[in-house]
Amino acid sequence: MADILNINNVSKRYSNHQALKDVSISVPEKSVFGLLGPNGAGKTSLIRIINQITGPDSGEVLFKGRKLASDDVENIGYLPEERGLYKKMTVGDQVLYLARLKGLSRWDASKRLKVWFEKFEMQSWWKKKIEELSKGMQQKVQFIVTVIHEPELLILDEPFSGFDPINAQLIKNEILELRKKGATVIFSTHNMGSVEELCDYIVLINKSEKILDGSVKEIRKKYRTNTFKVSFKGNVMGFTNALWTGGEVLEKSTEEDVHTFIIKLAPNFSSSNFLQATLPTCELVSFNELIPSMNDIFIRKVNEGNEVLGTKSNYTE
Repeated sequence: MADILNINNVSKRYSNHQALKDVSISVPEKSVFGLLGPNGAGKTSLIRIINQITGPDSGEVLFKGRKLASDDVENIGYLPEERGLYKKMTVGDQVLYLARLKGLSRWDASKRLKVWFEKFEMQSWWKKKIEELSKGMQQKVQFIVTVIHEPELLILDEPFSGFDPINAQLIKNEILELRKKGATVIFSTHNMGSVEELCDYIVLINKSEKILDGSVKEIRKKYRTNTFKVSFKGNVMGFTNALWTGGEVLEKSTEEDVHTFIIKLAPNFSSSNFLQATLPTCELVSFNELIPSMNDIFIRKVNEGNEVLGTKSNYTE
């Protein structure tokens, strides 16, 4: 798969603050790409560089294999975390104005807006002023004007902020539909559940540097801990004796006659070894590997990076 965007050795400094340090990222086309990191990590600076709001001190940005040019903004849609609608304008005047700025004729803009307003059940909003809308309603409006010109690359900064679960799911569905139609989506978020649900690839930035990137599937596989949740019926002593030096019990509980253990197997003790050893001693109810979530991996990598840099704070969420 070709890359739609390549960030090559980009650095950016503001006065005494190093915002980005030699960051390189490749974004495959027609993918959903998560841009992750704690507050102040450098994500916003990178987004501003991609959108040509500011430029890098060193390094380069390539769009579709060539150096990013000023007219490439026509192929990029950007939804900033801080929304920027004119509160005194009506919704209809606002969306038509912004759609025209993106190069659409009034006729094309009206036609496309009608489709989106029907899809989001917003037909009755057309003559309302922006200031009359809730935060979530305003975000729907801004999302529409971000995608209305059907850009090849979408950059969404905290797109689910302020949405109730129903509308958050609506936007998630639209993101997946846009990818299906050929768009590439970069989104910055602190919601790790959304990352696992939507992202094909991620990059994690901390303290201005890239500390992790790759496909979500491969990253989760890489950080497996050989930990399992097993539920069984039978003699607990027989089970633990069979486990013996093959692993350790991290947690255990019993509900009615079912015992549930969280176990961590030794590196040289496979799940097959475990089953062969314990099955004769008990009646197995369930056996599942506990693969670390992206949230677990995020916290682990950020804290590891902070320890290397001598930072004492412990990032938890």
